[in-house]
Amino acid sequence: MLGAIAGDIIGSVYEGKNFKIKDFPLFNRECRFTDDTVLTVAVADVILNANKFVYTSKYTEQFQWYYRRYAYAGYGRNFREWAKSNSNEPYKSYGNGAAMRVSPIGFAFNDLDTVLREAQRSAEVTHSHPEGIKGAQAIAAAIFLARLGEDKVGIKSYIQATFGYDLRQTLNQIRPTYQYDSSCQGSVPQAIIAFLESTDFEDAIRNAVSIGGDSDTIACMTGAIAQAFYGGVPEAIAQLTLSHLNEHLCTVTEKFMFQFCT
Repeated sequence: MLGAIAGDIIGSVYEGKNFKIKDFPLFNRECRFTDDTVLTVAVADVILNANKFVYTSKYTEQFQWYYRRYAYAGYGRNFREWAKSNSNEPYKSYGNGAAMRVSPIGFAFNDLDTVLREAQRSAEVTHSHPEGIKGAQAIAAAIFLARLGEDKVGIKSYIQATFGYDLRQTLNQIRPTYQYDSSCQGSVPQAIIAFLESTDFEDAIRNAVSIGGDSDTIACMTGAIAQAFYGGVPEAIAQLTLSHLNEHLCTVTEKFMFQFCT
């Protein structure tokens, strides 16, 4: 999950600016964690305490608790209204919010059926639209397959066959016309392609940011898959990422990483 948080923090300064180049400083003074990080840590928190409660209800409880603690992290309007209302009813979103937060599930579970089932549970408390669920499952599955040592051809084939995403475009084809799109349909395939074209973790993040649009969320999704595939986050990037978190977020992240990513 640290790869997801790194992507979020690095991409945070480029969100919505349609930044189209790969040569940029990974971290600068304006970098910050956003709702992508907050809700990723919330999912990790659910998993870390999974022996104490039923998953689905706890996702709702934790998302709303994390929202109250980090109310100004930059949530989408629908999530913000849902969290403030203390509602247990999903709002049927097909946005990429469920996909951006799902990475801990891809790391924590040891069979694909469980990963897919848990990704759906984590998504459907808010993003109950089939496309919202599918986006979360696709990212979680890609992480799981990468963890197990599947090569990029196998990951690409599985995602296309199972979820129907077209991953044939190249980044050079995507960049010129790509605009901000927070739907799963318009950002999850692009995030996966950014990973597929990468040569290492840092290159994956640079690919993700370089297509423009919802840069922090695309880099968050790409970074999670890249962490699993390349065997971790480079130490320098990992340390800078953790330095941008407060004590609470850092503690949960490090505890999860120790338990599931070592």
